[in-house]
Amino acid sequence: MAWLPLLIGLMALYLPSLYDLFTGIWSSDEQMHGPIVLGISLWLLHRNWANMEAAAKGKPVSSWGWLFFVIALFLYTLGRSQDILIFEIGSSIWLLVALILLERGPTALKVQWFALFFMVFMVPLPGAIVDTVTMPMKMAVSYAAEHILYWAGYPIARTGVILQIGQYMLLVADACAGLHTLLTLEALGLLYLNIVQRDSPLRNVGLALLIVPISFSANVIRVMTLSLITYHFGDAAGQGFLHGFAGMVLFLTALLLIIGFDSLLHSFDTKILRRRPPVPQEH
Repeated sequence: MAWLPLLIGLMALYLPSLYDLFTGIWSSDEQMHGPIVLGISLWLLHRNWANMEAAAKGKPVSSWGWLFFVIALFLYTLGRSQDILIFEIGSSIWLLVALILLERGPTALKVQWFALFFMVFMVPLPGAIVDTVTMPMKMAVSYAAEHILYWAGYPIARTGVILQIGQYMLLVADACAGLHTLLTLEALGLLYLNIVQRDSPLRNVGLALLIVPISFSANVIRVMTLSLITYHFGDAAGQGFLHGFAGMVLFLTALLLIIGFDSLLHSFDTKILRRRPPVPQEH
């Protein structure tokens, strides 16, 4: 019940923002990961809630929460009034940090840190940044897909981010190989690391670094899948139901690659541990 007034206040502030997101930018192909990230973040907060309460019991709260509270309200006011989504939606993370510090203290914040950090992936980025990063990514994915399919014997050529395979031309769109896709797959990898809770620093750091090339490989496989679908079944199949299926292929491929590399790192880590000399025991 102590959290109920705070929950009502959060809903009053952010329900209009969420409505604008669901009816606006989150309804596009590039930003469809936003609601998924929000749902997972709320689930993580709920999952850690009992541990948070237990860890914070008897611990002091922090007055630093007021600083974050003021920052959050300033960002929200500026973002909402000027239609700057990175400020408006990003302020929710700062506000949650402030409320946890004021109500339960720094110990509770340590328990919930990953859930709050994960919310960063739902914050829409400025279009200028997205466009600047996305174009080189699309060029690289198009280049890789073209050369792999050409090596496999398919009649394919490329002009910029346009692939021509047989009599069909395909434009590699932002949703297929853009910054948002990379961020979504990065979030997927970090979520996997958080859930499996590996004790080995080598596996955690190694897999976190490998998420970027894994994301790139998954994007290449998606573009190749769409190209092959279009080549064998026609343009209607490529743009219809199978286009959505290729999106599922993207995330399934990324997940399998993450699990596969995690297994390889486990084997490598185990071999290193076996080679270490035993620690002498004191008698």
